[in-house]
Amino acid sequence: MPVIPIDSLDDPRVESYRNLKLKNLQRGGPYFIAEGKKVVERLLESDFETHSVFISRKRLEEWEGKVPADVPLYVADQSVMSALVGFDFHVGVVGCGVRRPSAPLEELLPRDAQRLTVVACPNCDNPENMGAIVRIGAAFGIDALLLGKGCCDPFGRRVIRVSMGATFSLPIFETDYLLEDLRRLKQDWNFQIAATVLDTDSELLETARRPARFGVVMGNEDAGLDQAWTEFCDRKLTIPMCRGTDSLNVAVASGIILHHFTRASADL
Repeated sequence: MPVIPIDSLDDPRVESYRNLKLKNLQRGGPYFIAEGKKVVERLLESDFETHSVFISRKRLEEWEGKVPADVPLYVADQSVMSALVGFDFHVGVVGCGVRRPSAPLEELLPRDAQRLTVVACPNCDNPENMGAIVRIGAAFGIDALLLGKGCCDPFGRRVIRVSMGATFSLPIFETDYLLEDLRRLKQDWNFQIAATVLDTDSELLETARRPARFGVVMGNEDAGLDQAWTEFCDRKLTIPMCRGTDSLNVAVASGIILHHFTRASADL
């Protein structure tokens, strides 16, 4: 498809990009936004459908050969583009991808796999934390991220930006019935599920070992995990801390925990 000039903020072809600072695309809608050079490149390389790419005119020579012929490539002056997206968009590259429903657990987690690792978040409602957990989960090779209905949109613009496009490669399973789905993993997949808590009576991470099929439940940044979750899980884990530190950012904690449990020496 040829390059398509955009001269007006009212052009309906770029409606998805309009005023991104003040809005997110609807979670139930058909599209999501990828922002920045590296993230848009990763969208194009992924198996998600790219609806369109929108660039500033100064980026045309660089991007004209990168965008497939069947993907609309919109081009505008930098001033028009910044006014459209709602902020001074100096990186000059943004893309629109097509959402798709979560694949069923049976597709994400093969029953015959010898080793499986999942992270579950019942109520991670902070986009920066969510994006960091996605990126960390992808880096440490987890098999899926399971998100409950209390979580923010994993395909929100800020989440995708913080994840640096890892959202496109990490299997993400969104569910309104996270507790029931984890129970299925325990019963049908033989998973062991661990809760992460701030409790000195819990198992210390530094000496903890894992079975072949293992899941970690991470709590909310402010409230952690409620009693129903800790009672459901098979074990409770805590990260030892010094100097009176009573908690860590949930994304930082997930990185520490996943680094420990994805090492071969952490296996039973």
